[in-house]
Amino acid sequence: MTTELFRDNGYLRSCTAIVTAVDERGIQLDQTVFYPMGGGQPGDSGTLTTADGRVLNILDARKDSVTGDHLHLVEVDVQLPAVGEPVNIAIDWERRHRLMRMHSCMHLLCAIIPAGVTGGSVRDDGSARLDFDLPEPPDKVWIERELNRLIAEDHRMLIRWISDDELESQPELVRTLSVKPPQGSGRIRLINFEGVDLQPCGGTHVASSAEIGPVRVKKIEKKGKLNRRITVEFA
Repeated sequence: MTTELFRDNGYLRSCTAIVTAVDERGIQLDQTVFYPMGGGQPGDSGTLTTADGRVLNILDARKDSVTGDHLHLVEVDVQLPAVGEPVNIAIDWERRHRLMRMHSCMHLLCAIIPAGVTGGSVRDDGSARLDFDLPEPPDKVWIERELNRLIAEDHRMLIRWISDDELESQPELVRTLSVKPPQGSGRIRLINFEGVDLQPCGGTHVASSAEIGPVRVKKIEKKGKLNRRITVEFA
């Protein structure tokens, strides 16, 4: 299994690693700083530098839906590193940091809207959206004001881990209605924006809310009888 260094520190930009497997799905490493697509957050992109100095572009990172293998997807028609070879990998930090900021903003949005979440995504273009189980649309101006207030208050982010049993005993922690956090590994990661929001999440986040920066509510859409989509972007 790949040690996922970003789970404990989302600010790591690069690391050395050993190639553990190479096949048509992608490259596997013993450890990585690349976040694999999931939970509405895109997978990281970046570079892999081989022992002899060749630089390969990593276009995406994914988890195999069957095996759970952590895969680094590279460009086609390039010479791939060999199993056992040491490599250096580095994420596209500007892109990752943008995703971290907006993903964290979605946690603040959850704190403002007291309703179940039916879907969501963070995008490369500096925007993100959440779908809420709401019969009526909330006030756009109020949401934008509250989001920027929580951002400016600079709430610290902390990572906590709890057991599967602890999560089962606290179902209120899970805000998503359609997807439950993966269980079975023995522990579940919680993201805690102090005094604002606490919920299971495997994504990468900023260290405090002020790092998100000013945002605006782009639009609120009706997506079904009881579904309201709120899209937010950087101001």
